[in-house]
Amino acid sequence: MAQSGKGKLNYRCPSCFMRDLDIDMFYDKDKEEYYCLRCQYTGTEEDVLRLNEMVRVRYKAMNKRFTKFDFD
Repeated sequence: MAQSGKGKLNYRCPSCFMRDLDIDMFYDKDKEEYYCLRCQYTGTEEDVLRLNEMVRVRYKAMNKRFTKFDFD
């Protein structure tokens, strides 16, 4: 089994992040992919970045205060 180590950056697992869990992924140099120890998600750096960007849509207006609710 390959020894796990942190990658260049700490990426969040997209699968866990969708469930509001902040789990760091590990990088496998032999397979050149990231993996999660909690949910067994594996993917390339591009896949991880793309899926994490999709999840961030949920938090886009987190710091914005809504005072007017006009839906007309």
